[in-house]
Amino acid sequence: MTASGQYEEVDLDVEEALALVKEGGAPMSEHPGTHGVPRSAQPPSSGSAGEEHVHAATPWGEARAVAARAPRGPDAAVSVPLDAALGLVLAAPLDALTDLPSFDTSAMDGWAVAGPGPWVVRAEGVLAGHSAPRPLADGEAVRIATGARIPHDVTAVIRSEHGRTDEKDRLHATREVVPGQDIRPRGQECRSGDPLLPSGTLVTPAVLGLAAAAGYDTVAAFPRPRVEVLVLGDELLTGGLPREGLIRDALGPMLPSWLRALGADVVAVRRLGDDAEALHTAVRDSGADLVVTTGGTAAGPVDHVHPTLRRIGAELLVNGVGVRPGHPMLLARTRERQHLVGLPGNPLAAVSGLLTLAEPLLRTLAGHAAPETYTLPLQDTVHGHPRDTRLVPVVLRADRAVPLHYNGPAMLRGVAAADALAVVPPGGARPGQEAEILDLPWAAAGIGVCFT
Repeated sequence: MTASGQYEEVDLDVEEALALVKEGGAPMSEHPGTHGVPRSAQPPSSGSAGEEHVHAATPWGEARAVAARAPRGPDAAVSVPLDAALGLVLAAPLDALTDLPSFDTSAMDGWAVAGPGPWVVRAEGVLAGHSAPRPLADGEAVRIATGARIPHDVTAVIRSEHGRTDEKDRLHATREVVPGQDIRPRGQECRSGDPLLPSGTLVTPAVLGLAAAAGYDTVAAFPRPRVEVLVLGDELLTGGLPREGLIRDALGPMLPSWLRALGADVVAVRRLGDDAEALHTAVRDSGADLVVTTGGTAAGPVDHVHPTLRRIGAELLVNGVGVRPGHPMLLARTRERQHLVGLPGNPLAAVSGLLTLAEPLLRTLAGHAAPETYTLPLQDTVHGHPRDTRLVPVVLRADRAVPLHYNGPAMLRGVAAADALAVVPPGGARPGQEAEILDLPWAAAGIGVCFT
């Protein structure tokens, strides 16, 4: 592992990995290029104190399921003003607080009429927002605006284009008048107390409008999960060109926006370098719902994530996933309502970790339903890993997914142009073979996308 925790994954077979050790190579827990090798492929532990137990990587689908089971506290719901609720999920059903409409209203500009015509038109009109107008007698009409309250004893509303007045200011209908036409009766849409939307509904602009019309100033919703990002690595630059062994940090600029697009509220981004004490303090003192770390998840001399988790007594839920890139990712419960996702240091491997562990966890905390899975045929051959799932950037063209080049664990060029990631099974996929598709959160341009 490099000093920054930025991995160089390699796809070695078990036999190749064991051969490396037999030939005198460094032990796999220390070799700089073997962090992608599953623990099941590593040599058996000697059993000495402090060594980690040999374990198999968690299958990709199982790891996502574990992350999606993150508990949400019983008091997780909050009252949110309507102007701040867009993109949240309702934590309680939305029931009407009033009849809609709350009184009989005109559906059109025109005349309200009583009885058969022709009708004598009153001098005054009826406008929206005014108190109840005087009742009409048979043979009377009154000018009325859309949304205005209907006077008592009105038979119908005649649209402006369907009536004419004569020289004596009498109104004549130019087509048949049907009783009740163009009148919105009280309670037409709902009655007070009627259920409008169930808990779990995504708050869209239309939901906000319905809530306001139904009498709400606030709604009960699940807040955005609060996330803190800890960027590890001594050799990361925040500006300028790479120089003298130092490289530009890609994850610091990328992760906060990506997490916001997944519905999170990023409360802090902190750069800690390779400082074990700083990492311990940051994780111990964080008040976020989720702590995301970059790099440091293997077993090298500056890989401090596992020791930190042991030191604070965290429960390790996922320790390595059978996926490429991104094998050395992890998920831990650090306290009752806080989790930590340890991402690999390579950029595309970190994206894999986000979509494998962070996305389902954040979705659960925010109350979002799991998206419907779907597949598309692959246009080209995709080489796979012998044992692990592989995530490959693709663009979606008509009814096909086109794999992109530059899809190595350290590369972002492919995913920057991608619409989605294709889930390629062990062994790879041939042209025309169906593959599960993971949409990128901004590809659908939904309201959940928020980069601010």
